[in-house]
Amino acid sequence: MKKHRLTLLRILSLIVVIAISIFVYSIRDRAKDLAVYGYPGIFMIALLSNATVLLPAPGVAVVFAMGSIFPPAGIALAAGTGGAIGELSGYLAGFSGQAVVERSDIYNRILPWVQKYGPFAIAALAAIPNPFFDLAGIAAGMTKMSFPRFFVACWIGQTIKMLAFALAGAYSLKWLM
Repeated sequence: MKKHRLTLLRILSLIVVIAISIFVYSIRDRAKDLAVYGYPGIFMIALLSNATVLLPAPGVAVVFAMGSIFPPAGIALAAGTGGAIGELSGYLAGFSGQAVVERSDIYNRILPWVQKYGPFAIAALAAIPNPFFDLAGIAAGMTKMSFPRFFVACWIGQTIKMLAFALAGAYSLKWLM
């Protein structure tokens, strides 16, 4: 009975990830409109842009631009929190056990890092801008890293990355004007 529940949960997780990715990808052009709502808008943009799995969505460009309007620390907290919540889609995809990327060379490079360093690898990979963080989230889900450890590590890394983009936006846009 327990095995059936776990299988059902994994299938449900995979369906949710696919649905979220399709939805976010379909509204990606309208996501920038949320920036007018301040911190909640920045939170939603980050959440939506990080909720897709292996599909590109804008997000850090808005964080960069908002750096000249709002205090960068506030932007980092809003975008880092939204980004960490959005990245749960990759974690859930890995948890489902149905990772399509298992034969990917990049995934096979990231997986040993996640297995050996756990949350430290997640935080480091989330802190640097790279298109492969979804694979790290999938690896964390596949290795059954605990949800709290994944989320906190992801939040720390996302917040650091968003702070860097917000600061870059704050200082570069002021310098140009």
